[in-house]
Amino acid sequence: MTFRRALLLGGLALIFFLALYSWNSRTGALDDLATNVGLEVSAQILGPLRYAKDGLGNFWNRYWDLVGVREENIRLKKRAEELEARLVAMREDLAELKRLRALAQFPVDARWRPLAARVLAGRLGPGAVMDTITISRGYTNGARPGVPLVTNLGLVGRVLRSSARAATALLITDPGSRIAVYGQESRAPGILKGQGTGKPMEVDFVQRDAPMNEGEILVTSGLDDKYPKGLPVARIERVAPSDYTQFMAIEAAPLVDFKRLEEVLLLEKSGVELPPEDPEEPAALFGPPIPARILKAREQRAAQPAAQGAESAPAPSPAPRTAPARPSVRRDSPSGQSAPRYRVIVP
Repeated sequence: MTFRRALLLGGLALIFFLALYSWNSRTGALDDLATNVGLEVSAQILGPLRYAKDGLGNFWNRYWDLVGVREENIRLKKRAEELEARLVAMREDLAELKRLRALAQFPVDARWRPLAARVLAGRLGPGAVMDTITISRGYTNGARPGVPLVTNLGLVGRVLRSSARAATALLITDPGSRIAVYGQESRAPGILKGQGTGKPMEVDFVQRDAPMNEGEILVTSGLDDKYPKGLPVARIERVAPSDYTQFMAIEAAPLVDFKRLEEVLLLEKSGVELPPEDPEEPAALFGPPIPARILKAREQRAAQPAAQGAESAPAPSPAPRTAPARPSVRRDSPSGQSAPRYRVIVP
């Protein structure tokens, strides 16, 4: 390119610029165009930069927030585990409190001293041939051989052998267990015999004319001098005449659930002798009271022969006097001693 052509192009460019400047000064179109173009270009450049800046800032903030959340989450998890453990312990304490309250309501007189004990294990020994439990008391603190064990539901068994701090108790379901019992309603005597865990107990030597019925509660009679009189032991499940002897064939189930046994009461003799009874006053009931419906039935049976005799007689005569029912008196109470009053607790 020659100098003349370059000078010519420069002159034309200057003229175009001056003309464009003059036109822009009058209309302002180029300023608006430049402003819009600049804003668009700036927005296109600054937008991603701002987004990247915000993203990095948010990421950093979230990182620190996540660190705090993680620490708080670990702390809350630990607190939740502690509270859950405390809740489980409180539930166990509440269940134990309910059981101990029920045991504390067991009624005994001054001749017996109740001692609480925990059940440590069950059915120990070679092959577990005996129905036994191990308790947390020994002969040094009340669990001597022969001491009865009870719960608020009824009789459990008696101590078989003991060491200084532990003892083994023979359950009433063991085949070697024999308990002298009465029917709570019929007052018919018998011998309750265990047949093993999961098997019904048997009541031997009950006469065929004894009015025992299904559902009747069996209580200790005290004739064997092993247990206090009047303790509930079992419930009759089946009554039928025996095919081989002159006695009844009776099956019963224990009132205590030995699979859920955790605490028991030992009835240790306190050595206290109760004052003698007043001979002018009737003897106290020894054992559970006779139900009212049984007393009413006896009165009706006693009144029926008298009514029949009055109808067949030719002349009216006064009705024979019948013996009054004994709602709270037992004539077989031991003389010279006050008999204990037991409150029978039926599940």
